[in-house]
Amino acid sequence: MKHPTTVLIATLTTVALASPAFAQAQRFATVGTGGVTGVYYAVGGAICRLVNKDRKTHGIRCSVESTGGSAFNINTIRAGELDFGMTQSDTHYQALKGEKAFKDSGAFGELRSVFSVHPEPFTVLARKEAGVAKFEDFKGKRFNVGNPGSGTRTSMEELLKEMNWKLSDFSLAAELKADEHGPALCDNKIDGFFYGVGHPSANIQDPTTTCGAKLIPLTGPAIDKLIKENSYYAKATIPGGMYSSNPNPTDTYGVLATLVTSAKVSDDVVYAVVKATFDNFDEFKKLHPAFANLEPEKMVKDGLSAPLHAGAVKYYKEKGWIK
Repeated sequence: MKHPTTVLIATLTTVALASPAFAQAQRFATVGTGGVTGVYYAVGGAICRLVNKDRKTHGIRCSVESTGGSAFNINTIRAGELDFGMTQSDTHYQALKGEKAFKDSGAFGELRSVFSVHPEPFTVLARKEAGVAKFEDFKGKRFNVGNPGSGTRTSMEELLKEMNWKLSDFSLAAELKADEHGPALCDNKIDGFFYGVGHPSANIQDPTTTCGAKLIPLTGPAIDKLIKENSYYAKATIPGGMYSSNPNPTDTYGVLATLVTSAKVSDDVVYAVVKATFDNFDEFKKLHPAFANLEPEKMVKDGLSAPLHAGAVKYYKEKGWIK
C-alpha cells in the first residue's frame, strides 16, 4: 500500500577488483524502495542483506535506495536506470497494460515479475479531534493524498474517481511523502491521510501512539465496485489492537507488494537475487513483522501480472513451485 518504501537495483556495472585473490568481476545491484520508514525499504534491506552474504560466490553487491515509490520505480526501470523495484500490484498491472498513470507512456511489455511479498491494506488515519468516522467525512477537510510517483497516490486517485470526488473536494490536498504525513497529522497540519502499507508499520504506529490517531474503515459501494472490477484488489482487515488507541478491527481493501524487474536484466542476476532470498527464507521472514506469514508457493504467483523473469523461473522450477 500504495509511497510505498521501494527497491532500486541500479544498472549493473562491472568493476575490476584490485585484489588478485578475486578474479571474478564485481557487479553492483541497487534496490529501489520507497520512504525510509516504510516497509518497502525494509524489503530492500532484507533482500540486499541476503544477497550480500554470498557476494564472494556470485560477485553481486546489493545496496538499498529510498525512492519516490511504486510508479517512480517502474518508470526508472523502464528508462534503464534501475534493475529492480518494489511496486504495488495495481501499479504493476497498470504499467504492464499502459493504463491509468501509464497511459501516456504506453504498455511496458518488458516488465517482468520476480515475486510478491506482503499484503498492503490501504490505511486511512485521522486526527482524533477531526470528527471523522468514515472516509466521506474528510470532504472539506485537510487530507494527504500522497506524493506524485507513489503507488499510494495512484490508488488514491483511482478511489476518488470511483467516488466521483476531485482533489478540490478537500480544503487541502497535501502531497506529503510517507515519512512526513504522521508528524503533519500530529502537528495539526492535516486531518488525515491515505497510505498503502504492510502492517505493522512505523508510519502508522507513530501517530497512533503520539497523538491518538484513529484508523478509518474503507468500505462501501465504490470500493465494492473497485474490487469486483480489478483483480489486483482484495478486501483486507487491519487487526484490532495492533496499534495504540485502535482496539477494534478496521475493514479496508488493498493490494500486494511486488518486486519487479525488466526483461533486459540478465538471468544470472535475477537468479542470484531470488536464490539468496528463498535459500535463506526463514531469516528473511524474521527481518520484518509484515513478512511473518509469507509462503513461497504463493509469492511466485499471487499479485503478479507481468510474466516471471526467466532467471526467477529457473529457480522456481528447481524448487518445484512452478511447472
